[in-house]
Amino acid sequence: MNYSIIFYIVGYVMRIEGALMLLPLLVDLFYGEDKWYYYLISSTIAILLGFLLTAKKPKSNVFYLKEGCVSTALSWIALSLFGGIPFFLTGEIPSFINAVFEVVSGFTTTGASILSDLDTLSHASLFWRSFTHWIGGMGVLVFLMAILPMTGGSTINLMRAESPGPDVGKLAPHMRETARILYYIYMGLTVTMIIILLITGMPVFDTLTMSFGTAGTGGFAVRNSGLADYTVLQQNIITVFMILFGVNFNAFYYIIYRKFKKAWQMEEVRTYFI
Repeated sequence: MNYSIIFYIVGYVMRIEGALMLLPLLVDLFYGEDKWYYYLISSTIAILLGFLLTAKKPKSNVFYLKEGCVSTALSWIALSLFGGIPFFLTGEIPSFINAVFEVVSGFTTTGASILSDLDTLSHASLFWRSFTHWIGGMGVLVFLMAILPMTGGSTINLMRAESPGPDVGKLAPHMRETARILYYIYMGLTVTMIIILLITGMPVFDTLTMSFGTAGTGGFAVRNSGLADYTVLQQNIITVFMILFGVNFNAFYYIIYRKFKKAWQMEEVRTYFI
């Protein structure tokens, strides 16, 4: 077992999560709700521990499926535990267990919630809650594969460990490039949805959070009324993107490169639309 690469991956995940926690901090500073320091504390803890775990670089970047499974499990546990700290520190979710539950639901894009009154949450917490959906929608470890220098065999083992499906397809000769392609498609769809909703007049904050929740297919809302406060046009746009984000992204890749027949030959895609 290559423990050094496992610790390195988990540490890198924590550093990424700590950096991402700075986004809700900026949201809080914009709205002036005085919750920013809780996110700063949470971010600092995650980043420092992440740097400790990545201080010593592994001698070998090669690892097998068992290392991939352990890395995936520990990374998701770390994401959940540290991701729940801001909710707990702000007091908006007094129980740490409930705070972790909410974050786990976000990162896994499950959509279950222990919150009964969303209107009492700060903008920062609503943003972080929805953003966990977006992070988990494609997978943090898939993002790591796009930026970490690993061998092809290592990256495919990591992707197999995180992917719930029976098989992992390659869109490019290297899995690292495949991970990048998937994220480009994911971000492209998200940005497209944001732009379209902004054109319809939806408030910027609602546009961002609803897009994150839709992209992750978890459906976290930011209001007690859900979609009822939005126009019929906006509801229809969200519905269309819900369908699009549920499609296997390999199909989008084939469509972009005009391989329409290959996209339609995917049994999953045909079954999904039929």
